[in-house]
Amino acid sequence: MAKKVVVAFSGGLDTSYTVMYLAKEKGYEVYAACANTGGFSEEQLKANEENAYKLGAKKYVTLDVTKEYYDKSLRYMVYGNVLRNNCYPISVSSERIFQGIAIARYAKEIGADAIAHGSTGAGNDQIRFDMTFLVLAPGVEIITLTRDGNLSRQQEVDYLNANGFHADFTKLKYSYNVGLWGTSICGGELLDSTQGLPESAYLKHPVKEGSEILTLGFSKGELCSVNGVEYTDKIEAIRKVEEIGAAYGIGRDCHVGDTIIGIKGRVGFEAAAPMLIIGAHRFLEKYTLSKWQQYWKDQVANWYGMFLHESQYLEPVMTDIEAMLESSQRNVNGTVSLELRPLGFQTVGCDTPDDLVKNKLGEYGEGAKGWTSEEAKGFIKVSSTALRAYYLAHPDEER
Repeated sequence: MAKKVVVAFSGGLDTSYTVMYLAKEKGYEVYAACANTGGFSEEQLKANEENAYKLGAKKYVTLDVTKEYYDKSLRYMVYGNVLRNNCYPISVSSERIFQGIAIARYAKEIGADAIAHGSTGAGNDQIRFDMTFLVLAPGVEIITLTRDGNLSRQQEVDYLNANGFHADFTKLKYSYNVGLWGTSICGGELLDSTQGLPESAYLKHPVKEGSEILTLGFSKGELCSVNGVEYTDKIEAIRKVEEIGAAYGIGRDCHVGDTIIGIKGRVGFEAAAPMLIIGAHRFLEKYTLSKWQQYWKDQVANWYGMFLHESQYLEPVMTDIEAMLESSQRNVNGTVSLELRPLGFQTVGCDTPDDLVKNKLGEYGEGAKGWTSEEAKGFIKVSSTALRAYYLAHPDEER
């Protein structure tokens, strides 16, 4: 009886080669599973299904985990204003974890003997997939033909062509990963530290000039409206923000960071929705959170983003961090106005019932109502006690 293998199938070159090779050369019963976290169009999914059967798969399935991805990851990244190195919205990193979880779940469901993926040995994805499978599908063999054989793109293309599968896998200057939370761009000029990406490298280009106001509404930290239109489906709200922001080419940047395997990596990205949503959310929190809520939330959110990136989503502490992040959002309500322009935006203002700027004690720089001038002078004097004591003892250290 043939062994069952689940191939994490994206429809790209590496996973196409993997399906055909395992079915044809190794005699596996291949189940091609495309885990969709919101980055595939209906046309792409249909093409994936058709191609999987042409490649020799016994069965093809689309595992739609977009809502799970939002509920268990994206909303916490918004709560935490998570940007790796204050730059990158951690799109691919978080997607891979939930794709891996979906694949492991499906492999257990059908009693698979093995799971295969198309990662190379030089990137982060091999770690994200392998670790997820090792934890959630213990005892199931992990097969990585591209990594183990150190295969070139041309070798894989030649094999597919020789066996009757002719698809356009022409080597492009750039490689792209399109997802709900942004598109990553690798290769080309990014391999030269002295260069940036040209306009032609981006998939979305500015088509609007001038400026416009975008309003984003939040309820307990979650995006709930776009330009006054209420959304119960948060995925659709994100896509609407992306549509509006992408028309201005907003959300472009290049990120340089540390990979899990220890080398530095550089990636370009375009992510209008994440940058606009996080920008608005952070702005609203400045009005609605206390000083120490903001401080401690930033600390744990930084760890949350790092653990997501470094394949530690299943670490139990992540649940604890999520609990704090969610609790911190109880008063993050209101509408933020952003002014959009080609390749950029700025925050304008916010309207919130939980505004801590508006209070009965005083207006900054204008007037005090909650204390007298004598009380202010006493506060300042007491606050300076430690410094005065130090410099009285060490006058030679005065700066």
